[in-house]
Amino acid sequence: MEVKKIAVLGAGLMGHGIAQVAAQVAKYDVSLRDVKQEFLNNGMDMIRKSLQSFLKREKISEKEFEETLRRIHPTLDIREAVKDASLIIEAVPENVELKKKMYREVEKSAPENALIGSNTSSISITELASATRRPEQFCGMHFFNPPQLMRLIEIIRGVKTSDETINTIVEVTKRMGKEPVVVNKDCPGFVVTRVLIPALNEAMYLVWEGIAEPEDIDKAIKLGLNWPMGPFTLLDYLGLDTILSITGVFQNEIGDPKYRPCPLLRQMVKAGLLGRKTGKGFYDWTEKR
Repeated sequence: MEVKKIAVLGAGLMGHGIAQVAAQVAKYDVSLRDVKQEFLNNGMDMIRKSLQSFLKREKISEKEFEETLRRIHPTLDIREAVKDASLIIEAVPENVELKKKMYREVEKSAPENALIGSNTSSISITELASATRRPEQFCGMHFFNPPQLMRLIEIIRGVKTSDETINTIVEVTKRMGKEPVVVNKDCPGFVVTRVLIPALNEAMYLVWEGIAEPEDIDKAIKLGLNWPMGPFTLLDYLGLDTILSITGVFQNEIGDPKYRPCPLLRQMVKAGLLGRKTGKGFYDWTEKR
């Protein structure tokens, strides 16, 4: 199957970046849909700022800047967004029922042969696909933040996902300039998140037990393991509420005590110290925002 047009549902932190990559690198026409005009405006503003950054560093030309923006079509109408899309990429918040509700809306207007990819980082692809009439055409398509820069995309196979769907998404991924990794068995967290969450959780236990401060742990991991950023900087970027939600999914689906969230994580979420999104987490981001 040839993908000609993409619809991205959700213009937030991940959705706007996915739309930009699809339009800028792969040169697809992209419908970008969200539920409020302010969300669409914010998403388009972030795309412009990102493109301006590439332009300033001479990574793209003025012509490419303008052409990319012309390929992206923001809309509030989900029917308009998906009616002629070959691939629909869902990038709404990590809430199972919210995602399923959206798929039911998509089914009303999307072409019968359209593929659906979810950008979920932890929710079962098989469960999400069950909310559609096309589980064979459904897969996980997990981008990493920020999508404009991170090269990896995890492509996750649900129980009923067809080989044709996986092969098509692999080709779309390569056209976007990304490196695909196919996850053959649907499991919570897939590959990267499954490995990352216990590491981040263990870092928080080091602070909770008074063993070291976040700044020193970040320094140790950056210098000792060659991570580009330390675990506490990464936690603040990802959002502590998101991490707590993912540990909950792991506990429910896998049941292993190693995924039990550190008490410090629960405390900080209750206090509203979620990281960059709230201005404070393990670090103060109020000036850096």
